[in-house]
Amino acid sequence: MADAAELRTLLEGFRTTSTASVADAVDRVVQRPGFMSHEIKPILPGRVAGPAVTVLERAALEAQPPRHALQAIDEAPAGSIIVIGLEDPGSARNVAQWGGLMAAAAATRGLVGAVLDGGVRDVEEIRQMGFPVFSRTVVPSTSVGRLVTVAMGVPVPCGGVLVNPGDIIVGDSDGVVVVPRAVAAEVLAAATQIEETERRMTARIRESGSILQALQDFGRI
Repeated sequence: MADAAELRTLLEGFRTTSTASVADAVDRVVQRPGFMSHEIKPILPGRVAGPAVTVLERAALEAQPPRHALQAIDEAPAGSIIVIGLEDPGSARNVAQWGGLMAAAAATRGLVGAVLDGGVRDVEEIRQMGFPVFSRTVVPSTSVGRLVTVAMGVPVPCGGVLVNPGDIIVGDSDGVVVVPRAVAAEVLAAATQIEETERRMTARIRESGSILQALQDFGRI
């Protein structure tokens, strides 16, 4: 129960913190980038944070449903974010890994978002649901006969970042950041400090009329 309470507190904090601040904090704490490629974009405005439930896919010609992805939707705890990675992202720029039925099921199950290394379709339907999806592309094609799922609950590459099951995914209009679960508390503390410093810097800029003076006063680059 303590772990569950800690996770709830972390997620509450990340939901009120911008991805820009989280990305800077991951740089500082982890000392490697946690932000996904600029190609991973939201299909509607909003901010989400949740633990990753991962699915790995690869290019294939077999006409199979995305079994592991469907299993992940049915089995993931409420509050989770489905992350679908690809062995070769270039193979799925013109393939939708997610659509309206998957979004409806995910929303019904209490999941809070999906992050895709490929494309999404049924965008208007998903927007009407208000279900957050981040993807490389928007494309009407099906994944059947183009992609197959390989595994669920394994480390997956997505947007150029390795995502482990349970890592905290933070997304907003700027994009997506992956926070390693083991250092999430430290990252949140750093991100909160960054946001407070920038609020004070903004006030100083408005007072002084100089961004250079604010940078010098606060030692922030």
